[in-house]
Amino acid sequence: MTRFPPLTPYTAQGAARSLLGDLVARHGKIGSIVATMAHSPAVLAGYLDLSRATKRAKLPRHITERISLAVQHRQECALCLAAHIGGARAAGVDDSEIKMAREGTSADPAIAAIVAFGLQVYTAPATITDDQITALRHHGYTDRQIIDVVGIVAVNVLTGAFNLVAGLRPTEVPSSNPTHSAVE
Repeated sequence: MTRFPPLTPYTAQGAARSLLGDLVARHGKIGSIVATMAHSPAVLAGYLDLSRATKRAKLPRHITERISLAVQHRQECALCLAAHIGGARAAGVDDSEIKMAREGTSADPAIAAIVAFGLQVYTAPATITDDQITALRHHGYTDRQIIDVVGIVAVNVLTGAFNLVAGLRPTEVPSSNPTHSAVE
């Protein structure tokens, strides 16, 4: 059971009403995450902006989903894990790579390096060294891609923490939309 009732464009007030109304107008529906986030227009607007921004990341989806899996595995958000497992599968990641991603690695050394970096951004960003950034560059990652990881981790921390506090569960994820999106 959720701890906060989901809101609609009709039950929300002020800025939240406008944000939800805009989402419904653009997407036809809203999901449990944004409907519940609407209790705080500041959190909802921040999530929507960050979510839109990270969709413009220059890392391929099969990599961003692996980073998300690693972070959500540590954060223990079952809703996010379910969403990102579906997202990883949709991006062509097989089950063995999904399992490795949850553990923060990959059979591909370049992917393993960026996933491990994402976990370190999540758990201990102050310990990141110049040599690690140089190693990521040697794997072919651009400065933009390396910095994009910070945004990907940030949106995962926000959604995972929110879902855990709100009591949102995987059974509330629409089966036709397995990934996080602005309409969740």
